Amino acid sequence: MTRLILASSSKARHSMLTNAGVDCEAIASMIDEDGYKQSMKAEGASAAEAAETLAEMKALRMYRQQPDGIVIAADQMLECNGIWFDKPRDRDNTRAQLRALRGKTHQLVSAAVIYKEGSRIWGTIDTAHLTVRNFTDEWLEDYLDTAGEEIYNCVGGYQLEGIGAQLFTEVRGDYFTVLGLPLLPVIGFLRDHGILKA
Repeated sequence: MTRLILASSSKARHSMLTNAGVDCEAIASMIDEDGYKQSMKAEGASAAEAAETLAEMKALRMYRQQPDGIVIAADQMLECNGIWFDKPRDRDNTRAQLRALRGKTHQLVSAAVIYKEGSRIWGTIDTAHLTVRNFTDEWLEDYLDTAGEEIYNCVGGYQLEGIGAQLFTEVRGDYFTVLGLPLLPVIGFLRDHGILKA
């Protein structure tokens, strides 16, 4: 059996893979994401370039810790009008982020890379476009009450698979990409390379 390792602490990514029948271990790969993002932003990198670079760094770090496995790593960036948004810190930060996104279309970029035996053997990037409706401040407070602290783990402060769906008027792109992993291309690669049955 090939040992698959998901270099992530994301419950959503692990659930996507396991629900799709991909048996993998989830192990957090800790890197200084904020520091790297600030550096890449200063150098003029795009959100897609940042997501891919961060995913690759996570994969490489995990490979060094678990050299016997095939490592899957991913990262997601939210960009709106040139501004990068991160996971909110608390309720006030979530409120501010969602107000900033209100009435606008933003991009969610999800990147995934796979490492084996010290080398990157595959990677992909996908982008979804989401339009946030002009919700009222009163509705926003109700949303924050209902969604709870779990949304602090989600870039932008929402979960499309839950009450966060009410934030949007339109979502263009792959559902799994919005959740943080371009799942179908990942599964396709694993199948094409005999890791999953064809």
